[in-house]
Amino acid sequence: MTFAVPAVRPRNPAQALAAALQGLVPEPALALVIRLGAAAVFFQSGRTKVDGLLHITDGTYALFREEYRLPLVPPDLAAHLATYAEHLFSLLLVVGLFTRLSALAFLGMTAVIEIFVYPDAWPTHLSWAGLLLYLAARGGGAWSLDRLLGLESSHPAHAPPRS
Repeated sequence: MTFAVPAVRPRNPAQALAAALQGLVPEPALALVIRLGAAAVFFQSGRTKVDGLLHITDGTYALFREEYRLPLVPPDLAAHLATYAEHLFSLLLVVGLFTRLSALAFLGMTAVIEIFVYPDAWPTHLSWAGLLLYLAARGGGAWSLDRLLGLESSHPAHAPPRS
């Protein structure tokens, strides 16, 4: 048995506008745009590190040796890991496959970049983290391979399933 929930009348114009916008942008569209936006940032970064398909450039190795200088990870290994991760997880985000894993991987990369490489770029990193946190918490949405393949529930984690 289901019960209809009466519509709540907005108390002020700002609430009315918010309610109207929420109706215009469905959740699957929001998740898709967030996936594509996050993927674009990291994919473009990955493309600057290669020539051809996935041939890592000498400049990339130099960048990891001289500018990035991550602790505990040899520069050549870090160059490979970052470059391939930026390509792989970006493509997974685009199609919405293993979305939460991809978002968490990019959150980890963002934390490393913020802490060890460019700590003054926190406003940029915060904007990336906002997109990635949404995906880690909510998943890829209804328009994702995760949902199509049954890897993710059709019910959001923050709401109980309807009966």
